[in-house]
Amino acid sequence: MRPAAHARVGEPERIRLRHVAAVQMGQSPPGDSYGTAAQAGLPFLQGTADFGRPHPVPRVYCSNPGKVASSGDILFSVRAPVGELNMADREFCIGRGLCAVRVRHRLLRSYAWWALHAVREQLRVEATGSTFDAVTAEEVGDLRVPVPPRSQQRAIADFLDRETARIDRLIAEKERVLHLVAEKRQAVITQAVTRGLDPKAPLRASGVEWLGEIPAHWDALKIAYFARVGNGCTPARDNASYWEGGSFPWLNSAVVNNPTVGDPPDFVTDVALRECHLPLVEPNSVLVAITGQGKTRGKASLLTYRSTINQHMAYITPNATRAAPRFVQLALTAAYDVLRFISDDTGSTKGALTCEQICHFKLALPPPHEQEAIRKHLDAQVTKLDALHTAATETIGLLRERRAALIAAAVTGAIDVRAEVT
Repeated sequence: MRPAAHARVGEPERIRLRHVAAVQMGQSPPGDSYGTAAQAGLPFLQGTADFGRPHPVPRVYCSNPGKVASSGDILFSVRAPVGELNMADREFCIGRGLCAVRVRHRLLRSYAWWALHAVREQLRVEATGSTFDAVTAEEVGDLRVPVPPRSQQRAIADFLDRETARIDRLIAEKERVLHLVAEKRQAVITQAVTRGLDPKAPLRASGVEWLGEIPAHWDALKIAYFARVGNGCTPARDNASYWEGGSFPWLNSAVVNNPTVGDPPDFVTDVALRECHLPLVEPNSVLVAITGQGKTRGKASLLTYRSTINQHMAYITPNATRAAPRFVQLALTAAYDVLRFISDDTGSTKGALTCEQICHFKLALPPPHEQEAIRKHLDAQVTKLDALHTAATETIGLLRERRAALIAAAVTGAIDVRAEVT
């Protein structure tokens, strides 16, 4: 049985959320009341980092909770990303990044869940704050929510539960494709830069754990043996002479998220280059992110223009007669997980790589003509895999748009979901 989506039945009355629900802002508990064991008290949620699908997955507990959300409350993010939602399946202590929405008799909880999905965009365009995009509990309470009769609320909730589940299954299938393509991409690159293209080539032990066996005629060399390594800095932002009117590209670690560095995010002046001793990084260098808690740390990208960099990156400028820059970038891409492991093993509370570690890191280097053959092979293979990745990503985007449009149409009465057909 699937519901018939008929013509508009008329938009329901819109009522401010605070008149049909209680909105309670979170509050950070005392710093000495936190613990990682359930025995420490109530599970504590600071923000969306603990959100799951659709219930939170807490990591921290609190013995002295300030504000508490009850089971069945809708958890609403009031800091970036504003409007993200979860459903409390037990009592939680909530921090200042969340508020709890507890529906009253005019609203069904199951319907309110979808109604908030439909109206939260009102807040996303109004989000303010110098440090965080944020909204207040009062602004959440001011949301104008469509409130149809309870029988219609139930029909809308049932319809959206069913139809969004179908869309979510399609999204999950495409996300699985993304995962498989990413795995295949990494495997193809790793195979080529550690074993080469000739499956019959004699192998020898490289003496490097991550490389394993390599073709007998290849070398396993420290990066410092065939490249110059260094890093940069960030000139003082409050010194206008370093930035205003600048024309020399200055790069941050965001640029390594693509295989080739794109347009520079900022420019510095000659004064900054001189007084801050910024490195002049030549084209055909490879940039590696050396800090950061996200996926960026350890990524490598090929630089095609002269620039300088900040302290969160290292540059590797290969001797082109020994190592082709694109081959080095591909080899470092294959070594991503190893670089992450090394950076997590430095003893710092935040993962980081050092220029010394990069200098001593070993790559497998074939003769120059093989490097070029591997580059051509991988460029062709990776292009095909990236096309699959792009297609799956675009499909996911369209499905999410369809999901959001369906929710909005059902909640606002643009479609009639009350009737069902076989």
